[in-house]
Amino acid sequence: MTFPCDACGICCRHIRGIRELEHFMLDDGSCVNLDKVSNLCKIYETRPQICRIEQMYEAKFKRYFSKEAFYKLNENACKKLKEIYKG
Repeated sequence: MTFPCDACGICCRHIRGIRELEHFMLDDGSCVNLDKVSNLCKIYETRPQICRIEQMYEAKFKRYFSKEAFYKLNENACKKLKEIYKG
């Protein structure tokens, strides 16, 4: 099971408030590693752990949620971001 990311880039365009990503943030609140044309991460293979849903689940959340529940929470957060920013 992998997270069904559609590479829309919205989460990478809105990283303000995420402590672990503060040093990656540009003035507009987006990640310095986001290619704003393709919406893909320029450092995908070496991206931070917080950007890796599978690794974050194993490292921090598996004692609290099943993998399915954790993915569902992330899918819901993704949908909410799309509602807010895609209109």
